[in-house]
Amino acid sequence: MRIYKLRTNHIENPLGFELNRLSLSWVTEAAGSTSTFQTEAQVQVALDEDFHHIIFDSGKKQEIDSLGYTPEVELQPRTRYYWRVTVWGNEGDKVTSDSAWFETAKMNEPWRGQWITPDLDKDIHPLIRKTFSLPDNVVSARLYMCGLGLYEVEINGEKAGNEYLTPGFNAYEFWMQYQSYDITDLLMAGTNSIGITLGNGWYKGRFGFDGGHYELYSDRFAVIGEIIATLKDGTTVVIGTNQEWKCAPSPIIFSGIYDGEIYDANKGLKDWSSPGFDDRNWEQVRPMKVETERLQARISLPMQIKEERKPLKVIHTPAGETVLDMGQNMTGWMRFINRAPKGQKLILQYGEILQDGNFYRDNLRTAKAEYIFISDGKEKIIQPRFTFYGFRYVKITGFDKDLNINDFTGCVLYSDIEEIGTIETSNPSVNQLFKNALWGQKGNFLDVPTDCPQRDERMGWTGDAQIFASTACYNMYSPAFYNKFMVDLHEEQKRIGGSVPFMVPTIKPEGDNGFITGNGSSAWGDAATIIPWILYLHYGDKELLRKQFDTMKDWVDYIKKMDDESGAVRLWRTGFHFGDWLALDGDDPSGLTGATDPYYIASAYYCYSAQLTAKAAKILGKMDLAEEYSLLANEVRKAIVREYFTPDGRCAIDTQTALIVALYFDLVPEHYRARLVEDLKVKLRNNKMHLQTGFVGTPYFCNTLSANGASDYAYTLLLNDDYPSWLYGVKLGATTVWERWNSVLPDGSISDTGMNSLNHYAYGSIAEWMYRYMCGINPIEDSPGFRKIILRPQPYGKLKYAKASLNSASGYIESSWEIKEDGTLSFKFIIPFNTSADLLLPNTLINEVTVNGISLAKSMVDATQVEEDVKCELISGTYIFEYVPNKEYLLTYSSYDSIGELLNNKESREIFSEIFPEIANSKFRVYRHSKNTVRELSTLPIVSHFVTPEKLEQLDRKLSNISWSNTTSTVSIKQKTIFHDL
Repeated sequence: MRIYKLRTNHIENPLGFELNRLSLSWVTEAAGSTSTFQTEAQVQVALDEDFHHIIFDSGKKQEIDSLGYTPEVELQPRTRYYWRVTVWGNEGDKVTSDSAWFETAKMNEPWRGQWITPDLDKDIHPLIRKTFSLPDNVVSARLYMCGLGLYEVEINGEKAGNEYLTPGFNAYEFWMQYQSYDITDLLMAGTNSIGITLGNGWYKGRFGFDGGHYELYSDRFAVIGEIIATLKDGTTVVIGTNQEWKCAPSPIIFSGIYDGEIYDANKGLKDWSSPGFDDRNWEQVRPMKVETERLQARISLPMQIKEERKPLKVIHTPAGETVLDMGQNMTGWMRFINRAPKGQKLILQYGEILQDGNFYRDNLRTAKAEYIFISDGKEKIIQPRFTFYGFRYVKITGFDKDLNINDFTGCVLYSDIEEIGTIETSNPSVNQLFKNALWGQKGNFLDVPTDCPQRDERMGWTGDAQIFASTACYNMYSPAFYNKFMVDLHEEQKRIGGSVPFMVPTIKPEGDNGFITGNGSSAWGDAATIIPWILYLHYGDKELLRKQFDTMKDWVDYIKKMDDESGAVRLWRTGFHFGDWLALDGDDPSGLTGATDPYYIASAYYCYSAQLTAKAAKILGKMDLAEEYSLLANEVRKAIVREYFTPDGRCAIDTQTALIVALYFDLVPEHYRARLVEDLKVKLRNNKMHLQTGFVGTPYFCNTLSANGASDYAYTLLLNDDYPSWLYGVKLGATTVWERWNSVLPDGSISDTGMNSLNHYAYGSIAEWMYRYMCGINPIEDSPGFRKIILRPQPYGKLKYAKASLNSASGYIESSWEIKEDGTLSFKFIIPFNTSADLLLPNTLINEVTVNGISLAKSMVDATQVEEDVKCELISGTYIFEYVPNKEYLLTYSSYDSIGELLNNKESREIFSEIFPEIANSKFRVYRHSKNTVRELSTLPIVSHFVTPEKLEQLDRKLSNISWSNTTSTVSIKQKTIFHDL
């Protein structure tokens, strides 16, 4: 056995985080052991790495859970603790982990450092420094610091830490974070120096909805900090910020989240953060009044350069511009080597798309998104400090015409979150769609889950956050990231009676702007209940629910209060709601809201949130509350059925989203479901198998179809590549998911500049369906954290294979299927240690199945026949199942496929063109991209004379030899070159 991924509060070896209550977790794998599950475990916590000074020992216990264990330890400030775990397997073997550690911050210790501000004009970016001495017997040293707006700190000329944009983006009115740095190796005996650079950011500078404004929380820079050096005898030396520190103007002339940064290297001061620098002419700082009580140890994960990418090519545009193509829409900045002569101005401008082959950024609205560097003639590596950009293309001005592409590096910036999930299929476009969803998450997970990284917005919209949360947890290990977001959400919520803002953190408004500070919309506010529940499902740690239960309860109590005051009888009929945002079924398809009644959606979420709160209460042992909220949910459900459904189960709201919501949220009696499923399928067929949904309906659409026996419909939605569909953007060369289904039109022109992000992750939630239904990996409520897995893979003949892997909280999971050329279905599953799976193999009999090369009936696998399927109970191990199914999974082309699909494939196109040259090549070519099938087309008088039954039969006969999963598709959308080929 092997134990790895030891995490404290879901972070590996956290330094200086808020750790008021511990939750320790780890992963065990068999690693050659014959044991398949844990029988006992033991956790020890010590003050030394050798565990000579143990302060906590759980003893050997059966009930210790690797998904979350809370030791009763009274933590002390500024102390490093070591911990390890021993696990016993069911075969009698045991293993002890390597040690992990966590280190507390200042906790409740008073600050000896003071808030200071530079005695400079408020718009001048400052450098702040201090020289100090240390004895030669320092054994360790920590720096605790917070700078406002943003800060970077250097010790003796070296940057402390490897993170950027500190202290991050949080609800500054209510709390602020300080960071902790281990600076032991940066210090030396004798004279030392500390240097701080401050810039604008979220706290200070232009930021906010509709272009923002400049004085969000203050118009002054500020910093507080302490160096605490521990000597061999255990005593400490403290160097804190005070009025003895000095300041001077920085070479950073300007910085801003939206507009970028200007840096004049000629104003730089060599070695300014080193001990020998002469600062006699620098100004003194002065004290600044900031409530130190708001300071607390960090919760935010560090924002780091997680990846680096080289430009693919240099483009010389028709307009005469020089543009770098990164090949990927990303978030971060360009690092480059300066080789320009003194005084030369180098300009980098960032954009997401080209138009007519030229650089373009009108969809960034008022955001300048540029970096200006004024050269001092010295060769050096340059990058911004206090901004970030969302971009694929970089227009560069002022550089040598013979520039070296290797002088440029794209730095991909996002919070320190580990990728844990992968999807791969036989369809390259589907694979690209998955990558686009993952890149959308990377680009928008900067301290808060933002809506976009490029334009003058970049805010934590709560609706986007909850819609994507489950996909996020499949893709990346996200509990600590979301925990910080939920802390901000609850801080805001406490001040507005349990309601939830549209955006978290809420942007402090300039003047009276109700929309900026708006709150209480369904689907958006339901982030308060949905995100905690999703975190519990994925990671299985009750501590995540315990921390956030009040958030869940307060939100439902707020809705109930609105309901009670309006006399709506358990329906939510008051206030503003975004509804099915950006749906396509409204009176104006280009409008912002769809046709689904927003109060119906609000009432549905009312029911769902009450239900989730009841479940959470039950898990936490709050049985009275569980009963109370369960009763409330049932009352709301009955009221919804009374108001919106006929006695025969017809929904009074005739939209795709209304039906999806009813089914997904389980709003209706069981005997209504078949009617609603069929109605949804009819609506899809009437809309030529295309969605019309927005932010509410889309995330649940394919999940709802597959959960109700209509995976063929879900696959059709997935594989559509014309507007509106997920693959429409992929076919146009998108490398992230767009805000609108048609953010870019087929001719390559951008569809709108007012609200049109090309990196907007919400619709990337289709990846959850890929994990859950295409590949079949599902967590369950009764055994969360994938301690028990529901495996329900659903193969489909338009793909040859699909595979998902997940480094879950319980260990590595794999689920894949393949349709072989002879029609055999082959499945592979890897089930981790201490985990079990409930597998359903579709359309077969026990005697027809082999597992790992032997008959399932003769194997050790527990299997039962369930109607047409076989149910298996799996324990830890690797399994390969194979059988010829009772249903034909190999799909071939036919006249029931759309004309666009037939012409989108080389082999079927040749046959179709031979039989129907009139459509393929002549005046009827208007039908070449039709969503209609050939059979539907045969009913039109204009073509019925040559689309005859005999020719349709001939077409079907020839197409029957062409399998969907073994053919080569071509791009179906005629397009201009807006994204260069990778």
